[in-house]
Amino acid sequence: MYEATIKFLDHASVLQLFGSRDQHLRRIRDSLNVTITHRDERVSISGEERAVAKAIRVVEDLRHRIERNGTLHKEDLDEALAEVEGEPIPRRTIPIATFQKGSSIKPRTPGQEKYVKAIRDHNMVFALGPAGTGKTYLAVAMAVEALLENRIGKIVLVRPAVEAGEQLGFLPGTLYEKINPYLRPMLDSLTEMMEPNLITQYMATDVIEVVPLAFMRGRTLKNAFIILDEAQNTTTAQMKMFLTRMGKDSRMVISGDITQNDLPPRVKSGLTDALYRLRNIDGICRVELTNADIQRHPLVQKIVDAYESGSDSDPASESPL
Repeated sequence: MYEATIKFLDHASVLQLFGSRDQHLRRIRDSLNVTITHRDERVSISGEERAVAKAIRVVEDLRHRIERNGTLHKEDLDEALAEVEGEPIPRRTIPIATFQKGSSIKPRTPGQEKYVKAIRDHNMVFALGPAGTGKTYLAVAMAVEALLENRIGKIVLVRPAVEAGEQLGFLPGTLYEKINPYLRPMLDSLTEMMEPNLITQYMATDVIEVVPLAFMRGRTLKNAFIILDEAQNTTTAQMKMFLTRMGKDSRMVISGDITQNDLPPRVKSGLTDALYRLRNIDGICRVELTNADIQRHPLVQKIVDAYESGSDSDPASESPL
């Protein structure tokens, strides 16, 4: 008989490990043929030495997941047991860790799952699709996870300041007040993944930057996760400038909707141009999300479908709602 002890940081983590009505504990015990007891935040495992060694690996794996995500799911236990037994790891949607304890984000459609996997596997990803498909939200979540796990040291969120023909110079207020409306959507995403005081702290120390595209000129960003939102509103020159900011150990996600272009007439979109120029370069991934990936209010998908139906009826001839 062999026995080993693992110390947990707090009682709440032990409860997460054991699961509701000790369901996780019983699963580990029955699968590996070991005895598991708990006292004073210490988990003791006894049984044959090889079985105990496997159980220790499972418990340590689950403890790490609890500390990272603040919670534990049945799928976490399935994966941990399959790994120690040398079995194929069950396929599932892997949650994206965030700084809010107990909170994680999951892709909700096959298209979103493909998008998240592309970001995990590639240093540069182009994401195309209509509003509400999670292009920016999931990219920000992946950046937050990379920062949480110390895989990068900086998040840079970028947007071109082009909307409805407005020019920044003619808008009232300070420079920050002028650019804030353009950058607000990305800040809104961040507030769902981090505590406000942590966002403020990171922005004050430039761990997180939210900047207009024009402010990227002349920079090289190393060890960073860089996201360009609304990329269809870049010119060819701006897109080239942005893409060449990528430094060592950095990742880029470029997202946009090529059907929604706010550039002046006859100005070619830098996103469309880049997709063509870079189509044969290894290491760059292109993901296309569709109306089926829209995860906003159910009416949003119907609205998008209505605008894309191609109706040519004269609005003046229609009765108002």
